[in-house]
Amino acid sequence: MDIQNEHETQQRKDEHITICLDKPVQGKGITTGLEKWRFKHLSLPEIDFNAIDLSTTMFGKTVKTPLLISSMTGGTERAFQINRSLAIAAEQQGWSLALGSMKVALEKPELAYSFQLRQYAPSIPIIANIGLVSLNYGINTKDCQRIVELAEADALVFHLNSMQEIFQPKGDTNFSGLLQKLEEVVKYLDVPVGIKDVGWGIDAEVRDRMLEIGIEFVDVAGAGGTSWSQVEHFRTTSAIQYAASESFIDWGNTTADCLIELRDGMQKRMLIGSGGLRNGVDAAKVMALGADSAGFGRTLLAHAIEAPNRQQEYSIIERLATIEYEMKAAMFGIGARHIEALKRNQRLIRIP
Repeated sequence: MDIQNEHETQQRKDEHITICLDKPVQGKGITTGLEKWRFKHLSLPEIDFNAIDLSTTMFGKTVKTPLLISSMTGGTERAFQINRSLAIAAEQQGWSLALGSMKVALEKPELAYSFQLRQYAPSIPIIANIGLVSLNYGINTKDCQRIVELAEADALVFHLNSMQEIFQPKGDTNFSGLLQKLEEVVKYLDVPVGIKDVGWGIDAEVRDRMLEIGIEFVDVAGAGGTSWSQVEHFRTTSAIQYAASESFIDWGNTTADCLIELRDGMQKRMLIGSGGLRNGVDAAKVMALGADSAGFGRTLLAHAIEAPNRQQEYSIIERLATIEYEMKAAMFGIGARHIEALKRNQRLIRIP
């Protein structure tokens, strides 16, 4: 990769952070669908609130919560500071941590440190991440093994961001023949491999093709939160891309619909519910809709970078703790003492 492209990659990473913080990148005309579901209140829960247990197992590790910090960033010093804060908070609270796209760590090894967070999060699951389309642009199975090793990761997730790439300046748009290449990676690696969308959702057709090749987990990353076509809308200098991206601000499959469509055919593989989650009640809803884990992304970002010093870590820790408290409160309100009881609960009803 030449010096100009390296600079462009780093600039893009920092621009994505700034745009997600400062610009209206929420999808419009589409929601997560979670607002159409409500828990039926149980006035006598017959459980002790303080005995509610959020613990579960993720990638062979026992964790305090089924909650996940979704893939966001990496590849620059600013991104490292964010990732460091997220890792410290995740370790303290018992959340799992997914990293941002690590292709830049292969292209420019001196930036790999921004993804090397195990020293800050020694016990929790860490998920390495790279774009699936990268397999058509020079990344091979050994490279995938390398990023797992760099991150000391427990799993690897490939993100599917086709609609982002076509609106991204100089985007990678050749998505042909990827399934076979992904199957080769799955067979090669000795850690679980999964897939995730980036805010438009995964349906049963894609799930089935993925399970056939040995994918171990699926993160739906449904619509209703950040629209990455809208993020690129604020980056592109192409008049055509700028205008066309506006037409896709309501594109995608909602988070709730994805979970309902996918949950019964997962063949005991892990299902992660993410995409526009705002609070612990949303987390409880996605678990009751069939997810094994609930992921939060952009809603955490500002809390990780509020201050230019170590105090920022406590802001994000407080945010994670609040989400946990909200989730426990929702479980208390329906009489679910632990995660399995939440997943089996019949008190989540669709609003007419």
